Amino acid sequence: MIDYQKQLNNEQFEVVHEGEGPCLVLAGAGSGKTRTIIYRLAHLLEKGIEPKNICLVTFTNKAAKEMISRAEALLGYRPKGLVGGTFHHLANFLLRRYGKRIGLEPNFTIIDEDDKKSLLKSSITEAGVDTKKRRFPSPAVLKGLFSFCKNSRSPLEQVLEIKNPKFLEIKSEIEDVRQIFERKKKDGNMVDFDDLLVLTLNLLETQEDVRKGLAYNFKYVLVDEYQDTNPVQAAILYHLASHHKNILVVGDDAQSIYSFRAADIKNILDFPRTYPTSKTFRLETNYRSTPNILNLANNSIIHNMNQFPKKLRSLRKDGIIPQVIPAGTREDEANFIADRILELRDEGVELREIAVLFRASYHSEVLEMELTRRDIPYDYRGGVRFFERAHIKDVIAYLRAFFNLQDEAAWMRILSFGMGVGPATAKKIFESISEKKEPRLILDIDSAGFGIKARTSWEEILSVWKKFVNLEARPNVFIDEVINSYYKDYLENKYENADERLQDLYEMANYSSRYENLEDFLSEITLYEDVAVKREAGAIEDDERIILSTIHQAKGLEWKAVFVINLIDGAFPNRRAMLEDGGMEEERRLFYVASTRAKDELYLSYAFTGGDGGYGGGGGMYFNEPSQFLRELDRSLLEQVELENTDDSLPVIDIDAEELPKKSYLPDINIEF
Repeated sequence: MIDYQKQLNNEQFEVVHEGEGPCLVLAGAGSGKTRTIIYRLAHLLEKGIEPKNICLVTFTNKAAKEMISRAEALLGYRPKGLVGGTFHHLANFLLRRYGKRIGLEPNFTIIDEDDKKSLLKSSITEAGVDTKKRRFPSPAVLKGLFSFCKNSRSPLEQVLEIKNPKFLEIKSEIEDVRQIFERKKKDGNMVDFDDLLVLTLNLLETQEDVRKGLAYNFKYVLVDEYQDTNPVQAAILYHLASHHKNILVVGDDAQSIYSFRAADIKNILDFPRTYPTSKTFRLETNYRSTPNILNLANNSIIHNMNQFPKKLRSLRKDGIIPQVIPAGTREDEANFIADRILELRDEGVELREIAVLFRASYHSEVLEMELTRRDIPYDYRGGVRFFERAHIKDVIAYLRAFFNLQDEAAWMRILSFGMGVGPATAKKIFESISEKKEPRLILDIDSAGFGIKARTSWEEILSVWKKFVNLEARPNVFIDEVINSYYKDYLENKYENADERLQDLYEMANYSSRYENLEDFLSEITLYEDVAVKREAGAIEDDERIILSTIHQAKGLEWKAVFVINLIDGAFPNRRAMLEDGGMEEERRLFYVASTRAKDELYLSYAFTGGDGGYGGGGGMYFNEPSQFLRELDRSLLEQVELENTDDSLPVIDIDAEELPKKSYLPDINIEF
């Protein structure tokens, strides 16, 4: 028998032994939620509940396997018959057995993301969309729109208004494509990952005997990360637990950060109303962070109105007070971080125990360049390195082509953006280009021999080139022209995350403003890429690298030392999110998640100048206001670091919450120095 009282703290023990009926377990960061679920599972099995009568739902296969493995180690045997896994795993399990009741044959195939894009592409063709007349949303963009519709249970028009208002004028064409896409899947007995959830909910809502049978069988439903559920997932769980009412959900509303995936924080906030007889437990004992770090996190999250109040308590001794670093420029900020990383390594902290976190991927550019110069190896999580991203390479191709007209690789990349420009046509166009001796002569190329679509694409390229030949040779000016050209429409039609990619480009324009000419800028980034590639080829062990990561990718992880960078209004909190309903509170939850990743040391940094504060438009130098999340903190919880190389002429900004307004001020215009 397991000695639960000895192996659990009082909060965890109460959940394990009193978790009958509907239960909401509010598990703070680092409070041992996984351990609590595993011991609850073990307790049920010890009580004689059959594994087949328990449903354990997680968000990732890794989490499911870890829970089953740890339960097996705890019990001394594997609980065979337990229905456990992700929502999609559970949905597949149910649809294979009962899908025929709603017209789905049991031998249905599940299509992956590439198959989905291919099917959407053929649906666009079948819908008769004339892509010769105008750019139409790519299969990748449509995939994201249709997925959000299903997971949020929202109509297409509403999703377009939120995600892509520019597509509202072609709403009917998009709807036609969606109908054909759904028909193709049904005719082919195929489902995608979104369908697995939607069809399972349809099964439970329309087939009463199936719903009652499943609800009767599942005496206990255990759910992890409930704050990340979308409306479809929450409804599925409600039906599965509708007979015995033994549903125990574990989550933390303060870590609900995935609304862009249709996760709805209302699911966890409204749990007591959805289940009026529910009990609420709190896991507030933190095993991860020092009291100093937790005090800061607690002090930040109290500013959210929509939440379950909780206060994390550390079992550790006091440590280093979290540091705030006001830097003069982004370069000063990056220099400090690189210096401190090397100091930490000399102090005995392994590089793999150090992480730099940021709100958006474009925030990492300056730091990546500095780390490369210092030969500090890093592993980038949640994407690819800055200068290896497709859209960055696209724009750089324009600069390379202007700098060297004979750069065939650059021209081939530029021509590939165009509609109706295949390899043969691109080669023909390049042959004409290679005959020219100076950039202005490119404007004289006769496009009469090109196809209609290729001619249109060439005209788009020339619209940029005409401006190029009259510009001063500063890289940021060239980059701005590409951003404000047809390429912006190209991004919006091709990529679901076009806004993020545009921010990357604005950031590159800002970074490039320090270079006087194309030669220096192109040489610098080429050398950067070369070093990065060689480093990858050298197969450096992961243990020898620091981690660079977006905060979304860092959720659930922990490191001894954590740096949170670019804490300025407009960047973090994100300017667009600040304008959305509930956006500011989710941004603050992101800050809370970032802060609670740190075990021993937490560094919060920002630059007075450099970057654009999230406004877009490259090349300028802007005055940055420290993030609202810094200004609203109790000053006693922070220690300010004065950098020796920060320009003394810059204004000193006091982040004392008592003296500065609670709301951030975002001016309508940028203030240039």
